[in-house]
Amino acid sequence: MSFLTLLDYASVLVFAASGAMVASRAQLDIVGFAFIACLTAVGGGTVRDLLLDRHPVFWVADPMPIVLAALMAVLVFFTAHLVESRLRWVVWLDSFALAIAVPAGTGAAIELGHGPVIVVLMGMATGAFGGLMRDVVCNEVPLVLKQGEPYVSCAMIGAMSAITLVWMELPLNIALLVCAAVTWASRASALLWGWSLPVYKSRPPRQ
Repeated sequence: MSFLTLLDYASVLVFAASGAMVASRAQLDIVGFAFIACLTAVGGGTVRDLLLDRHPVFWVADPMPIVLAALMAVLVFFTAHLVESRLRWVVWLDSFALAIAVPAGTGAAIELGHGPVIVVLMGMATGAFGGLMRDVVCNEVPLVLKQGEPYVSCAMIGAMSAITLVWMELPLNIALLVCAAVTWASRASALLWGWSLPVYKSRPPRQ
């Protein structure tokens, strides 16, 4: 099993857990849990593979990610009531999933020989789209679009660190591990210290 496949599996599990937590907040049934968990788990990777024209899409070639996401949904369905603050769990699970998904998307684009811009965009897409789909379907404000929330920007920083290290001729696996560390460190720091991005504020028209 390749390193990129392991990254895909790991991101599927963590994103599935965050999706199931959101499903518990929406008080869905067990089928709803499985649907939201699977959507969150494979959404970003599906967008990545479609944009990169990778056929078949990773979970069609190997259905195990869907199985793992569904099993995670069942586990959370029976244990979510034990968690004191499910929203906080969602936020932190998303930070770990982001740190795994970004190098997975970045590495896939690098292996296909794409340039820096596409590599960074694929890292961002893989990390962001699963959570975006989850929040839209569950009628929540998407985490990636909350005012000043440094989520996509953390993905961008992580992907840029990977492409920089590859340009410096470091091994790809090392570059992806650094990408994961940078992504999570920046996202965790933002959560712990309340960092935010500047938000546009409209000014009243001049008289």
